[in-house]
Amino acid sequence: MGFLIIEKGIRPGVALIRLNRPESLNALNRALVAELTDTLLEMEREEAIRAIVITGNERAFAAGADIKEMAEDSAVDMLLLDQFQRWDQIKRLKKPLIAAVSGYALGGGCELAMLCDIIIASETAQFGQPEIKIGVIPGAGGTQRLTRAIGKARAMEYILTGKFFSAQQAEAWGLVTRVVPVELYLEEALRLAEEIASMPPIAVQLAKQAVNKAYELSLEEGLHFERRNFYLLFATADQKEGMRAFMEKRPPKWQGR
Repeated sequence: MGFLIIEKGIRPGVALIRLNRPESLNALNRALVAELTDTLLEMEREEAIRAIVITGNERAFAAGADIKEMAEDSAVDMLLLDQFQRWDQIKRLKKPLIAAVSGYALGGGCELAMLCDIIIASETAQFGQPEIKIGVIPGAGGTQRLTRAIGKARAMEYILTGKFFSAQQAEAWGLVTRVVPVELYLEEALRLAEEIASMPPIAVQLAKQAVNKAYELSLEEGLHFERRNFYLLFATADQKEGMRAFMEKRPPKWQGR
């Protein structure tokens, strides 16, 4: 049995992936992460899918890694397994990912949400990196992405204590795009995904690349990367169509070319 529930075309251009291990609060075991990665790579190749929403359920987005799987592993076991190379594959996806988070997003669950491009949270969402409480630290990007999102001092406090923080705090600190009532969080994420999916796909992908580079490059290098992507879009049919439609005062018809 798989650990995901997949709905393609739930909205025009949108796919929905539900993490489905409710008995363990969607803990991210290795099989689930492998299935999620393979599914995302398949969706990357499907032209009809232009934006992807990842969610759990109202009680938990994902409450962390499956500790039982790794409790007895050695350092050599972890090195040889190299489980985080799957996360690197997700990071390299071109299509936009939106996390719809309700309930717990802890440890690997918080890291998975941060791996997405946008986070929509319900009022009940709780975030945290509590790995310190079991003798380790975040290993799938938590120390790096949380620090970039909320700043060194806050990240240091929450990573060193393992405390949780609320959706409202996450929004105030810039980690979350918006907080909505629990009955609306998935609807809001799907609405946003549909809006993004209605945009020219190549421009969306190059814009995503450029924004991500802002975290990785100096300002000068980032500006150079942005400019290169801007110029590249003038080789697309969608750029011609978009500007022509603007001048003719009509809606554009994107081809993804």
